[in-house]
Order: sequence, then C-alpha cells, then structure tokens
Amino acid sequence: MKIIQSPREMQEFALAARREGKRIGVVPTMGFLHAGHLSLIDAARKRADIVVVTVFVNPIQFGPQEDLEQYPRDFEHDRRACEAHGADVVFAPRPEDMYAPDRSTWVEETRLSQGLCGALRPGHFRGVTTVVAKLFLLTQAEVAVFGQKDAQQALVIRRMVRDLNFPVEVVVSPLVRDEDGVALSSRNSYLSADERERARVLSRTLRAAAPALRSAGLEALEAIREAMALEIGKCADRVDYVEILDADTLEKPTLDTREVLVLLAAYFGKTRLIDNTLVQVNWKEACSCAN
Repeated sequence: MKIIQSPREMQEFALAARREGKRIGVVPTMGFLHAGHLSLIDAARKRADIVVVTVFVNPIQFGPQEDLEQYPRDFEHDRRACEAHGADVVFAPRPEDMYAPDRSTWVEETRLSQGLCGALRPGHFRGVTTVVAKLFLLTQAEVAVFGQKDAQQALVIRRMVRDLNFPVEVVVSPLVRDEDGVALSSRNSYLSADERERARVLSRTLRAAAPALRSAGLEALEAIREAMALEIGKCADRVDYVEILDADTLEKPTLDTREVLVLLAAYFGKTRLIDNTLVQVNWKEACSCAN
C-alpha cells in the first residue's frame, strides 16, 4: 500500500493509472476510521481496480466554534485499517498543501445544502463540496463511496456531480451501527458512558417511527415528527432537528413521495450526533384505495 501526501504526486499517480486503463475508486474520510468507514473501502474494492482512501481533516468545513483541533486523529491506526481492507493508496495531504493562503475559489451547492445541518452549520457544506471536488480531481476517481449516515452530504455530493458533470459514479453505502444501535461515528469517542447510553434513543426512535410512517397518511407526519422530538428530548441535552422529508428532494413529502428520509440531530453532552433512516411509503395508493 502506498502513502501519498503531496497533491501533485497524488494526481500524477492517478493520471498514470488512468492511462493504464485502471478504474480508480475513492473513499473520502477525515480519518479515525471505524467499521463504517471500512465498509466503504470494501464497497470501493468491489468497484475499482485501485482504491484510494483519503485521510484529511478538512479545516474549511468546520465553523469557528467547532471541534477542528479536538477532532480525533490516529493515522497509524488508519494506515493499518486501510491496508487490512485492501486499499492501494492512502492520500493524507496537509491543509497547507490543499489550500493556498490566498485561496478565493469555492464549490457550492445552494439548494439541498440549505436546511438541516446546512442551516445550523453555515459554510459547512461549501467546505465539503469544495474539498470533495478537489479530491475528485486529484485522485481522478471514476467511483466515489460515501456513507448513508451523512445522508444530506451524500445528496449534496450527488447534486454537485450531476450539475458539474463530474465523470464520477457516486455510491452511497448503508449506515453501519454498533451493537447498541448507535450509528458509528468518529465523534462517538467523545461520549461518556452515560451519554452513550442516552444516545441510543436516536436509533430506537427511528425504528419505532418506520412502521407508523408506512401505515399513516401524509396528514399524520407532523404528529409523528412531534412525538419523535418529544421522545428524543427526554434523553438528549438538546435537539437540533427532527425532520421527515422527501428522500430525493429534502422537501416536504407529497402524495407522490415514494421514500422519506427521517433525519435527526441532537446533542449528548457537548457531542452532536446525527442519524437517519429511509422509509418506503405508498400514500398515494393508500389514499386511492380509501376513496
């Protein structure tokens, strides 16, 4: 397995591989890898000749009061994990090599990124789309694998790829949970034992909501959402949002909606966790049958 730090070296390596007819897959991460990340590497391995895992804590997606300096890092652990799962390259650039001091160019998606985490973390998704665009160019990837846990991010990236005609297939792998139901996240390492126990409310609430959403009509969504927020509020220190949205548009569902995305964000102690689930619905047919 090759470790590359220089953006120029990464691009030269990738261009040479492409000239040889190799299909490159990229798994963008911020490191401190867990089983969820490793499932993304495995998914890329099935789709590409060369798998590049990027390990880069991207400073431009963190707000002024966020945890950039405290974000967990363990490169040696990440290196071993990538090698064990068959990655060919770990690309671990330095921030000063990725961003010029006088940088003035950004990539920004302006619709799907506006609500949810985008509303609460101004500039976050602009930082994400900018770095992902750079990583696509540096790695020359033809396939990129992201996780469903960051559902809004995945939709934003897919929209960027579509709108800017990146020749990249975006694959979204299923969300991975720990044995206690908590969605795997690097930030889980911040949680105390009590906070971790209370955080189980997120997956528990999502599981309970799914059958209700399938059986209830469109008019019941707000009541379900309020009940979910109330349940989460009993355990969380702060609830940022509980939303039930069209899974394709992140807008309010309609009778034509076929899949909803239930999204949660809440604080346990000082740690902000997000979670989500996809639920297939068929309200239009149910409404027609009722009539």
